[in-house]
Amino acid sequence: MSGDTHERSLASRLRLAVVRLNRRLRAQRVGDDLTLTQVAALSTLHKCGALTPGQLAAKEGVQPPSMTRVIAALEELGFVERRPHPTDGRQAIVELSESGLAYVQKAISVREAWLDRKLAELGDEEREVLSKAAEIIDRMAGN
Repeated sequence: MSGDTHERSLASRLRLAVVRLNRRLRAQRVGDDLTLTQVAALSTLHKCGALTPGQLAAKEGVQPPSMTRVIAALEELGFVERRPHPTDGRQAIVELSESGLAYVQKAISVREAWLDRKLAELGDEEREVLSKAAEIIDRMAGN
């Protein structure tokens, strides 16, 4: 196998493995009460802090009217709060409420518990390989 073919094969295998793992992690849900788009918006607010609806839409790659509906649903559930923008009266700032933060923390806990169970099924050597791989993947992702 040539180097180029080997690298393509590695790239393909790695992409598929990451996609599958991500899919399995996302399937570990706190409940079925929120859509994946709503969960993603909460996660972004958790990671980035308070944002305008436009900033949140841009980070999530959706159109502002779609994000407005997502925010309204999350606000109705009590997971986000809006407050006036400090310098632009036409804008609002959206941030996690206490219950929104609790939901995100619970979702993280559920996903990490699932992953902990899967990691416990592996041997020490495999966990060490994954530890090194996590560092490399994180570096590749630019974090």
